[in-house]
Amino acid sequence: MKSELFQIDKETEWTDLGKGVRRKIAVHDDTLMLVKVRFETGAVGELHSHLHTQISYVRAGVFKYTIGDVAQIIKKGDSCIIPSNTLHGCECLEAGELIDSFTPPRADFLTL
Repeated sequence: MKSELFQIDKETEWTDLGKGVRRKIAVHDDTLMLVKVRFETGAVGELHSHLHTQISYVRAGVFKYTIGDVAQIIKKGDSCIIPSNTLHGCECLEAGELIDSFTPPRADFLTL
């Protein structure tokens, strides 16, 4: 996995994931990855699970997060942790941006 010490935001492209969601990979190494995800109002992060532990920080907007069988509205400044292999997803109630970290890194994000 390629590793960089710095990510310069204006030099990094967004990837359009469709349905009102875009992703930008920031820095990563073999143990940790940081990713920005922008959502338009009404966009959905479909329910899914993965082996990675994930932490999400709300940089902007309002999201309804579901982690396992718990649902919670989170807003700018709030965060959550998603344990490995736990079903989770979100709905964007007010356009915004999440800052997600993953351990181990999401190699599947790097191969798209």
